[in-house]
Amino acid sequence: QVQLVESGGGLVQPGGSLRLSCAASGRTFSINVMGWYRQAPGKQRELVASITDYGRINYVDSVKGRFTISRDNAKNTVYLQMNNLNPEDTAVYYCLNTQGGMSYWGKGTLVTVSS
Repeated sequence: QVQLVESGGGLVQPGGSLRLSCAASGRTFSINVMGWYRQAPGKQRELVASITDYGRINYVDSVKGRFTISRDNAKNTVYLQMNNLNPEDTAVYYCLNTQGGMSYWGKGTLVTVSS
């Protein structure tokens, strides 16, 4: 089992920034993919960004140039730096770890972008 704990969400004004963190613990493997998904009210959960253990990165088009995903393998932690936030980024952000054919989800952290 892998446990994921997200942190860093909150309320921010449009144009502001937040940094999300997701720490993995338990039976973590060195070969894995970690990512961030989000789910806005009334919408389906969508992939925001993902990063493999060797650093291959993928972003959804709507966040390219504004969000940066990174990871610290020694700490089993993945980060999402979010800049120039807008109200459409308001959602619950979930961390995902995929390894050994299994996927594990965090409980989510709420990001609200509002003036």
